[in-house]
Amino acid sequence: MSVFYDSLETRSADERASDLAQALPIQIANAKENTCAFSDLLNDVDAAEINSIDDLTKLPVLRKADLVEQQKTAKPLGGLSALQSKNIHQLFQSPGPIYEMGQRTKDWWRFGRFLHAAGIDENDIIQNTFSYHFTPAGMMFDNAASAVGATVFAAGPGQTQLQAQAASDMGVTAYAGTPDYLNKILLAGDEAGLDLSAIKSAVVSGGPLFPQIRDAYKERGISCLQCYATADLGNIAYESKEMDGLIIDEGVIVEIVTPGTGKLVKEGEIGEVLVTTLNKDYPLIRFATGDLSSFMSGTSACGRTNQRITGWKGRADQATKVKGMFIRPEQVATFLERHPEIHKARIEVGRENMNDTLKIKLETEADNTKNYHETIREVLKLRAEVQLCSIGSLPKDGLVIADLRDHG
Repeated sequence: MSVFYDSLETRSADERASDLAQALPIQIANAKENTCAFSDLLNDVDAAEINSIDDLTKLPVLRKADLVEQQKTAKPLGGLSALQSKNIHQLFQSPGPIYEMGQRTKDWWRFGRFLHAAGIDENDIIQNTFSYHFTPAGMMFDNAASAVGATVFAAGPGQTQLQAQAASDMGVTAYAGTPDYLNKILLAGDEAGLDLSAIKSAVVSGGPLFPQIRDAYKERGISCLQCYATADLGNIAYESKEMDGLIIDEGVIVEIVTPGTGKLVKEGEIGEVLVTTLNKDYPLIRFATGDLSSFMSGTSACGRTNQRITGWKGRADQATKVKGMFIRPEQVATFLERHPEIHKARIEVGRENMNDTLKIKLETEADNTKNYHETIREVLKLRAEVQLCSIGSLPKDGLVIADLRDHG
């Protein structure tokens, strides 16, 4: 088994940037020409001028929250698929409801790279406990197993005792599923006196992988790695055996921006994850996942050279109700656009004497607050205390709106 899935994983920064400069204009042109949604969104965009991550910031953000309404008016996928309906192999439904597509072509969701990094190959039998029903996770990992040549036991979730029995009978060597469900299978096997020692690898997603559960698997001789993915985008980033952050997949471009905006944060700061895919069938451009993360400096010790992210750090949708009114990160972005001298803003919601309080902290070199109160009332529809802060003094936690009230 080769160390790397393909040569893309070990490209230099210059090689990756050069390849991106060629691939990105093609993808933008494909989205404009072959999807109804991006034909409208990118109508005034010259695809030839979009050839870097910095150029992407000129484009609008596509928010996952908007897909529900979009898909009601343009069925089944909101005009985002570049394929005619008759050429789409699979459709799925996730909570929302939001509908996604899938194709049977090799490694279409790009999880094969993750399985390869975990050491899974044609010698493995992988027990896939992700659901094959409604949501795409089961097919995602089934497709990935096929890409690396592994045999699949299409178990789906539930029936834990039968899962353990089947794993023992078949000599299953690898597991795919949520982080904690493997532990239930192992415990069921212990109770039944079954031999599950052939399981050596676990690839997990769909929930937090706590250190104690990973350590428990390690004690049993099982290497457990995680990936970050969504039903819409497929694999976004994954761990290698070095477990030193999540390596961005070679088929996507990741930006991390201040929530509610399309503006890039500084390296190391937490922000919202935006993803652009290089998938020509389903070309999602600057797709806002609603998740928070941050970039890590340097590259993985495993030799893969793409950027890494730290993993999931919370949700970017920080909409908060104050005095009966919702305030949203998008409103903070509008406020900042009107005052370019402000470097960063943070709203803190508190409670004093049974009443909500609103404080807006601003990183700026300005020496008075008089220019800001009118804009705040106009944009937020609320009055707020304004506090001026020195540049770089606000927390770098990705929060634009911090709700400090005790909700019990």
